[in-house]
Amino acid sequence: MKYDDPEPFPGGLRGMEVYWAHRYEFLNSAGYQLRPRYRPGWVPSWQASKKSRWDVEDGVTLFVERIMDAVRTKDGTPVVIKRIFKSVHPFESEIGRFLSSLPPDPRNHCCPILDVLDDPEDSDVQLIVMPLLREYDDPKLATVGEAMELFRQMLEGLQFMHEHRVAHRDISKLNVMMDSQPILPDSFHPQSPEMSRDMKRWLTPRSRTAHPVKYYITDFGLSTRYSAEETNPLEIPIFGGDRTVPEFQQDRTIPRNPFHTDIYYMGNFVREYFLQEYTNFNFMEPLIATMVQDEPSKRPTMDDVVASFKEILSKLSGWKLRERLVERKDNILVNIFKDLHHVSFRTVPLLLTRRPALPTPQA
Repeated sequence: MKYDDPEPFPGGLRGMEVYWAHRYEFLNSAGYQLRPRYRPGWVPSWQASKKSRWDVEDGVTLFVERIMDAVRTKDGTPVVIKRIFKSVHPFESEIGRFLSSLPPDPRNHCCPILDVLDDPEDSDVQLIVMPLLREYDDPKLATVGEAMELFRQMLEGLQFMHEHRVAHRDISKLNVMMDSQPILPDSFHPQSPEMSRDMKRWLTPRSRTAHPVKYYITDFGLSTRYSAEETNPLEIPIFGGDRTVPEFQQDRTIPRNPFHTDIYYMGNFVREYFLQEYTNFNFMEPLIATMVQDEPSKRPTMDDVVASFKEILSKLSGWKLRERLVERKDNILVNIFKDLHHVSFRTVPLLLTRRPALPTPQA
């Protein structure tokens, strides 16, 4: 069946939405209920109510067509379902399930795999069920401490993966997510994250310093798992979301160690979205410089990175951690206004309530 037919009426199902609607009953029987828009016999609510389709929940379309949101019927938990082709990503579900099956470890920040379903009509398609997560920077991080907690979790998460001989091979901004339940206790609409699930109100996230969140590394589509005996695995380079890897700019037919590339990916993530965006992270520059150097074999291991990071973190004062993130693009007047707001509405209230400057979630 083709899934790229034009929508039959304005606001109707379009593209891959037709695929998901055809899987409604299958997914429901497996314990996952899609939104009313995809139910058999769906009649748009705005036709009877005369409301705009932009103002009602069943008028919301898919943002990324291969990823559908749903609710686990046994407990009402919001989830997402990712459609993959085994012929393209043969190890994605296997590696995801392996990482989810390991004994509990606070360093495990790999996105949990809740279920894997085989498509009933296409043997090449799998449907991977995962928790509903949110982009790590929505809302933006506010303090040095919040950023350092993100770094801590991500560095330990990649250390955990490497310890279990899994190279991620695609660390990038798009693959760093968070469990936003602490700051958005009533959840959010999966396809319109600024709105409530019923699309009736705008959301105001709580402070992540007062309500610490857990971050996750997602998407194992390019990941590879190795045996303990493979101490120096070599792979032909594959471009992921970050296309700046130095060794990939050279002869791409030369096999490279993907663990070395992971180090670059993680270092460049911190460099690009924090060191280059904010003025507060001079103390991180020496470590990041070692992670992103051109010669892959000279980059530190994740054990070395985590050890160095812990030493850096131990030397930061509480006042430094509570410091507002200062954007490089802001001028003096903007900074004065932001400083006054930050001290009045963030620093003082959090000090009075004795919230730690490093917002680490409880295990």
